[in-house]
Amino acid sequence: MGRSRRTLPEELLLLALDPATGTTAQPQSLDLGLAGAQLVELALAGRIAPDGDRIAVVQPRPTGDPTLDCALELLRRRGAPVRAVHWIGGPRLGLRQIYLAHLERCGMVAAVAGQMCGVLPTTRYQATDNAVTREIRGRLDSAIRTGVPPDPRTAALAALAHAVGLGKHLYPGNEGRSSRSRLRDLIRHDPMGGLVAHAVMDVQNGAAAQPRRNPAPAPAGRPAGPGARPGVPEPARGVPMQPRRGAMARAVVH
Repeated sequence: MGRSRRTLPEELLLLALDPATGTTAQPQSLDLGLAGAQLVELALAGRIAPDGDRIAVVQPRPTGDPTLDCALELLRRRGAPVRAVHWIGGPRLGLRQIYLAHLERCGMVAAVAGQMCGVLPTTRYQATDNAVTREIRGRLDSAIRTGVPPDPRTAALAALAHAVGLGKHLYPGNEGRSSRSRLRDLIRHDPMGGLVAHAVMDVQNGAAAQPRRNPAPAPAGRPAGPGARPGVPEPARGVPMQPRRGAMARAVVH
């Protein structure tokens, strides 16, 4: 894959950057969108393909993009097709920061150090060439305004922008309501983009969570605790509950 073309994760991130504040809109869902955008980019490069609601590697040859190739290798190691919702819902430590750092190296954004409440160090990112963002935004505007089916890349970008909630950032207020609706409708023009966008929304709605298994009945001969319901075992005594792991401490990038 040549580096003359910006990748979908880069374009999605540039769309999410607020030129006035240097922060990213919808930061939590944006992380999911970047993982999904990687899948679409790999599909456009012919490395993966949808298999129902799953993603299958069809060509493991590297693309030349280190971040995409890392994702491709992880998919290859799975051995079998993986559900898109499980892939996108998996841990993605620092993916947004990786792409911000890449855009900074490419000269598309500039990092601006600051402080929150005068104490906590923060980093904001300002676009250095607003023409790039205007070109990306113009493709979406054209697809929305003309109603002409967009190319797969633009259709996928629109689907991802809708999935992560950028509609209100790109087309705010009541006057942007029809544009947000048409942005959502563009999801149907690219099968892979649609699959990934729906997976991103499913993860946000909790559909990626594993269903709880029905508890096994209590072993025969074991007395049930007071008030215990038939078929529901009493919690094991002397076994402490495992605490949930907290998020790794790291600098927050808006």
